[in-house]
Amino acid sequence: MNAPTDLFDLTGRVAIVTGASSGIGEHCARVLAAAGAHVLPVARRRERLDALAADIGVAHVAAVDVAEADAPDRLVTQARDAYGRVDIVVNAAGITNTMTALREDPDAFARVLQVNLLGPYALARAAAVAMREQGTGGAIVNISSVLATISEPSLPQAGYVASKGGLSAVTRELAVQWARHNIRVNALAPGWFPTEMTTGLADHPERGPVFAERRTPMRRFGRLDELTGPLLLLVSDAGSYLTGQTLVVDGGATLI
Repeated sequence: MNAPTDLFDLTGRVAIVTGASSGIGEHCARVLAAAGAHVLPVARRRERLDALAADIGVAHVAAVDVAEADAPDRLVTQARDAYGRVDIVVNAAGITNTMTALREDPDAFARVLQVNLLGPYALARAAAVAMREQGTGGAIVNISSVLATISEPSLPQAGYVASKGGLSAVTRELAVQWARHNIRVNALAPGWFPTEMTTGLADHPERGPVFAERRTPMRRFGRLDELTGPLLLLVSDAGSYLTGQTLVVDGGATLI
């Protein structure tokens, strides 16, 4: 009998991780590489990707804007050319506009949806085509947010909220459509974590403690390493019967 921990082993699997130049995306790339996967980190900032690749020992990176129309097919082709297959996709690239709706004009709103929702959908679709051709199934994880289900009055960002709500919804839909091909589609919804996107909040002497102590029952921000277990569950054989779910990791923030 194999050890239970063997279920989390990703040796030989091939993973595309977007948004890998910082924050949650970078952490996901590090975790998957440490678990044995061949990782293709994706982001716009080439110098950061190169530094990450050198640190975690991966051979290929992709300096690509995921909002570009041909990016999904290019990424899947690059992964297959380099490693022969695609088994895992983590859609972690994201942007936001923190401003009121009366200031966030439709073009700005649409740009957020392009990166946060349309880009992940297109990459998931391109990867699913490859996974179906391979006949081995796969796992797709979309990085959503607690703001897919709750609102935070002090952080007005209609485009971001709409994109993450849509991402959780499309996760369910794709899971149903692709289950017969053994392609699992889930979402990971972090709460308040210190990342490049939340630096101003986490470091703020007044607002930071409010979020850590009043908005979160565990009374602190999350640590990136606290996303490691949930991520591995969603991409590995440990979660082989888990699909269409949004796994919330938020210290209880959505409970109040």
